[in-house]
Order: sequence, then structure tokens, then C-alpha cells
Amino acid sequence: MQFFRVENGKLIFRRRREIVEISAWGAGLRVRATENRSFYDLPWALEENLSKPADISFDGDDAIVKNGRVHARITSFGKLSFFDGDKLLLKEYYRSWEYGTAGWRDLDQITQARETGRTYRSLTGDYFRVSVRFEPQDEKLFGMGQYQQPTLDLKGSTLQLEQKNTQASVPFLLSSRGYGFFWNNPAIGRANLGTNLTEFIAECSRQIDYWVTAGTPEEILANYTEVVGRPPMMPDYAMGFWQCKLRYQTQDELMAVAREYHRRNIPVGVIVVDFFHWPQQGDWRFDERYWPDPKGMAQELSDMGMKLMVSVWPTVDRASVHYTEMMERDLLVRVDRGIPVTMDCFGFEQFIDVTNPESQKYIWNICKENYFDLGVSLFWLDEAEPEYTKTDWDIYRYYDGQALECANVYPAKYAKAFYDGEKACGVEEPVNLIRCAWASSAKYGALVWSGDVPSTFTYLKYQYAAAQNMAMAGIPWWTADIGGFHGGNIHDPAFHEVLMRWFQFGTYLPVMRLHGDRDPHDKPPLGKDGGGMCFTGADNEVWAYPPEVSDMMVKYIQIRERMKPYTRKVMEEAHLYGKPVVRPLFYEFPHDECAWEDHEEYLFGPDLLVCPVLHAGIRLRDVYFPKGATWIAEDGTEYEGGTRASVAAPLDTIPVFRKKKEFYFD
Repeated sequence: MQFFRVENGKLIFRRRREIVEISAWGAGLRVRATENRSFYDLPWALEENLSKPADISFDGDDAIVKNGRVHARITSFGKLSFFDGDKLLLKEYYRSWEYGTAGWRDLDQITQARETGRTYRSLTGDYFRVSVRFEPQDEKLFGMGQYQQPTLDLKGSTLQLEQKNTQASVPFLLSSRGYGFFWNNPAIGRANLGTNLTEFIAECSRQIDYWVTAGTPEEILANYTEVVGRPPMMPDYAMGFWQCKLRYQTQDELMAVAREYHRRNIPVGVIVVDFFHWPQQGDWRFDERYWPDPKGMAQELSDMGMKLMVSVWPTVDRASVHYTEMMERDLLVRVDRGIPVTMDCFGFEQFIDVTNPESQKYIWNICKENYFDLGVSLFWLDEAEPEYTKTDWDIYRYYDGQALECANVYPAKYAKAFYDGEKACGVEEPVNLIRCAWASSAKYGALVWSGDVPSTFTYLKYQYAAAQNMAMAGIPWWTADIGGFHGGNIHDPAFHEVLMRWFQFGTYLPVMRLHGDRDPHDKPPLGKDGGGMCFTGADNEVWAYPPEVSDMMVKYIQIRERMKPYTRKVMEEAHLYGKPVVRPLFYEFPHDECAWEDHEEYLFGPDLLVCPVLHAGIRLRDVYFPKGATWIAEDGTEYEGGTRASVAAPLDTIPVFRKKKEFYFD
């Protein structure tokens, strides 16, 4: 008891150099620990209004903290374990004796290598390299965001906690043992999900900070999204087909494409103006030489039922009209050593520091005047990691702290800048496409896409895993460039197969967006500066491909359109309850042991079983039907849950089955 005290409904443990605080937060427990004299009071991703008094009691030399289904037990030596009732969920990793059951006199249990569950390596000032370690469990692990690998079950993986193009670090784990674990720390670090221990490391932090909850997968996701935030309701237009390519060079080119889609009666919800439509990076406006009438363009697109999206980069070139002001007002990411450059891309640029509230308002106010007020409805927040040319994290500094301590929060703050701006302008349901995410991104209307991935079956398989693990990390709005970004030649039959399979997969993602840097690159730049200086890819509209490809694409665009009533229900569940759009089988069927295995299939909402073809040459594929439902194929064939079958998968068709209940679309 001498090491414990209760303060404002929180348990405080203090022994030797360390302070530990355990508090109730939402439907889970938050743990903070430090070797500083006090805690750094920044909630990072956790909603502050969900902190509440915990149920605290004592059992001999141990303290017990309860909240909902989860409770923590901490010994007088500071060792933590977490339980759901009598079921052990997590136990801190200690070597070489069990604190509390063996004393220092038990010499048989003492070795030279003593390892503890929480470690601190002193850096400068109040900073440490910190880690938490837990004992290995017989479990499967999911979540953690987006990594370019085929692994769905992450047990055994080592993952960087670091934002990169094609990688989004969202440090939340969902375990088959019935717990969720959130590492509430945006520092650069690593997660070791090994067979011998589970470990989270922050390279530079003032404290350890994590959150634990318990329940079924559905309950865990609901608890987690309650404390980090849920998305707004996705508007109807965003649930349809999005047309995009690298890159429309002029207003005339984009409008010709939009008019042709309209003439062919192919529904398009969103059409996109990609990067380098601006005079300079950091000007955040159209280059009028190539885009002479943005307001008229947006109005005509609206009249055809299309919303206009423009690309926004957080890069500010030295030649930008805003560079000097932003530098003088300290609105850019600082470079502590060397020349003030963070990216080398057609010049020397610095990133805007979106962790600074003043910077958030600055970029929004310019984009409002130059885009939003002209009728631009949506923003594509590219380079959102941000993409440093050299990721020397120790030399960069943000408003929120040095980059080593907080860099991973950048994409969430970038999304927040535009979400807050649009809400202030009366937009009820902001949606902005963004190339990265951290915990809390979802509540800012962030539609995450997987970045510049190659146009191959290998990377199609990676996107399948990423879609589900992003969903399990609390990011329900996720998509990928249909066809991949790099390397697809529009005249190559091998690429046609990749594109067709990717298009079918993309039909059953939260957003269906055709994009890519297509070959051949046979169109020259239009000029030597501004919006004319950058290259473009080959055509990427549905009619740019042979009839067998384009006919299939149109078929699935129409399917996507007919799905809208069902998609709307699924999006409502994401908005109201934190339910993912893309769902691993175990989310709906946790008691089916086979549902925890990777069958290269998933659920779109509760009722559609989607079986994408992720490998070349496949025309017949094995399907597992989850136990607890009857599944109906398009031709009316019924399959009982808990069984397997070999089903046809011709090149123009993705096998999809609906749960036997009411029809949601024709």
C-alpha cells in the first residue's frame, strides 16, 4: 500500500524513480509511466472528455483497477497484468523472476540479465527512449495500419512506427485473445510482435502512454473508435466511382474526359485534378495559363453530377509567393542542422508545420480563397507523411516537439486543418483524400489511400492485407489506386489482367477510385515552368482500354452505383458505431475458428462476402463460407456456412456472395 495512492479517481504508483498512472478512459484503461517528476499532459489521440474515475481496490500488496470488462492488477514492484474476468489478456515481460512471488533472497531465480516490462534510456532533458514489453501469448494480431506486405496476421512481424509513402503507422492492435492495445505515442519507433515477446518502442518520448480494452472484435473496435474518434457520414456522391489519372494537364483535357463520361452515361461521383496544376509548390492555386476558369469548370462538373477534387501538397518552394511570410512566422517544419530544406522535388522545399494551429489556419485560408470559394468541393492531401527526401528524424522539429517525438501525428493534423476549415464553412460531411494516417485521422474525414504502389499482382495482394489491417486499426475509409500507381502499360495484356482484377477488388472497397501513372509516357510537358513543367501519364479512362477490359469496368461501375443503398447503411454503421466497412471474417464470426485464418476473402459490410482474385491466371478459386450463415451466389446457388467450395472466377468476374436475408441491391 505504501507505493500506491488514489488521486482524482486514478491509481498512482510510485517506487524509486518511476511514476505509473492507471485511469479509466472510455471502455478501457489508460496507462502512463515516466521517470520524470510529473506527466506531460497531452492526450495525443485520446478524446479528453472520456476520462472518468476508475473502480480501484486492493488485494494484499496488489492494486486492482477496473473499468468495464477490463481490469489491471499491479504489484507492489510495479508489474502490470490485464484481465477480462479471470482470463489473462496481457502480462508485462519480466526476466528473470516473478516480482511479488519471489524475493531477492531466492538466489536460484536470479541471473545477470534482468529484463523489465518498462524501460527508460535517458536522452537529453526530459526525454527517454522508452519501451513496454509483454509476455508472448497464443494469439493472432491484426491492425497497426498499412504496411506493404502480404501478412494479415501480424504475429511474428516487426513493424516500423514511421510514416512513409505507402506505409501508414496506426499503432492499434486487435488480438484474438479478446483485447485491443493502443500505443498512444506518435514518436518514431518500432513494434516487435514476436513469438517470444510483444514490444513497443519509442525512440524519443517523455513518457510511456498506452490504452487497453477487452471484448469481441466488434466491441473492441467500438471501444477504440469511441476514444479516438469516428468518421463523419460519407456523402452519397463519394460512394460511387472516382475518375483520376496522372495527370490532367489542362482544364480543356479534364472537361473533355468529364463530358465523355457524361455522354456515355457512365456515372462519376468525383473527378480529380492531380499535382502541379499550380504555379509553384506552396502557392495553392491554379496556374491560369492551363486552368483559366476554375469556377466555370466546377459549375459545369456539378451540373453533370460530378464533384471536383484538387491536389494539395504541404510543400512550400522557395520561389512560392508565401515562402518568406511562412518562414518569418515560423509556420514551416524547422531544420535544426544544415540548410532549411525538407524535400527536393523540382526545387528545394520545406513542409508546412501542420502541428501548429496557426499553420493549419494559414493553409486553409489560402485554399478556401483559391479553391473552395471557386466551387472545389474536395481536397486531395498528398505527401501527407510528409515525404522527406531524407528521413533524418533527429534534425527536424515541429510545433508539437522534435520530430523523433511526434512525427507520426503529422497526417492527422494535416487532415484536421482542412476538416476544421470546411466545417467552419458549413460543410456537413467533409471527405478529403489523404496519403497517410495516424490514430484519430478518421474523425477528420480522412479517406486514406495506400500511396504509390506498383501495378503488379504482388502489390494487389498487399493491398488486400492493408485494407483489413487498416480497418482493424480504426480507419474505416481506405482505398487504393485501382490498377496500382507505377508501371502499368495500357497496351500490355498482362497489365490488363492486373487492372481487371484490381478494378473488381476496388468495387468492394470504401471508395472506388481509378488512378495511376500509366505507360507509355508519350505526351511531352506543356512548358518549362509552373503547371506546364511536369510530365503526365497515358490515358486512364475506361475507354482507353480494349473492349473486354472497358466493358468489365463499366459493368462494375454500374454495380457500385446500384450498391449505394447498401453502402449507405454500411457507412452509417462506421459513422455511428465505429464498425469497419471492410471486415475480416472474424469480425462478424468470432466464434468460427476458421474465420481467423486468411482465406483471401473479406466482408464488405455485414452481408457481402467478397473473394478477390489476387494472383495471375486464376479462373477457379477456393472459397470458405463462414459458419453461422447461408451464402447465396449471383446465380442463386446456396452454400452453407462452415463449408468450402471451388467456384468459378472468370477474368471478368469477382466471386461475391450475399448472406441469406433481404436484397440490398439488384
